[in-house]
Amino acid sequence: MLADPAVKAVVLATPHRQHAGQVVAAARAGKHVFVEKPFTLSKASAEAAAAACREAGVVLALGHNRRFLPATAEMRRMVAEGALGRLLHAEGNMSGPGALGYAPESWRSDREESPLGGMGGMGIRMVDMLIHLMGPLASVSVAAARQVLPGLDDTTAMLGRFASGATCTFATLAAVPRHWRVTLFGTRENLEMDGQDRLRFTPLEGEGWVREFAKADIEHAELAAFAAAVADGPACPLPLEEAIHGVAVFEAMIGAAASGGTYAVA
Repeated sequence: MLADPAVKAVVLATPHRQHAGQVVAAARAGKHVFVEKPFTLSKASAEAAAAACREAGVVLALGHNRRFLPATAEMRRMVAEGALGRLLHAEGNMSGPGALGYAPESWRSDREESPLGGMGGMGIRMVDMLIHLMGPLASVSVAAARQVLPGLDDTTAMLGRFASGATCTFATLAAVPRHWRVTLFGTRENLEMDGQDRLRFTPLEGEGWVREFAKADIEHAELAAFAAAVADGPACPLPLEEAIHGVAVFEAMIGAAASGGTYAVA
């Protein structure tokens, strides 16, 4: 496939540990690359993959599709305008039942492919959302546990501090009904995305509101953005620096869980 001149771009939906090498191989073959999350499992490999794409002059896009939600765009706009006042804290949760269906021989059941249980399949999306809305993380501490799954962590909880000084709490559970929620706490307002299509706004004074958004095809949107970038249109909305930082946060979470301490995000 990489030797075929008719192939201009590739989409990688492969096991996590294969991403870094496949991105580099595609870039060296002159192919534009869309890679599913998680980008890679270490900051060093993420940097090497991004560097290979820069050197080859090809587009590299990462599949964090929740950035394309209309509710996300509205949250981002309100944060940028200072509507919430000073942001003090964020809470995030992305959970689901996926690991209950993993076959024992599945690559997703391999702890090397799925460190911290649901982080690779789900939780990394919320980490990206927190970075997108609150900026880079500086440090993390993590508790992870196997309570019902035989081989993987089913419960992962993180306490983090952003470079801004704000804090966050985050959890991903891999054996429960689906749940998505992200809440920002500011000195003037609180703003919560409850599910993917609803925002709840609570001001310090006065009446709040709840706004419903039309469902969006975010998979189509992210691939359309990739195609536009390949065609010399607008750059992909996820900067590579943020993609690499998301991997650095994941790597720090793995280290923090193993040590039981607080890890600085490199």
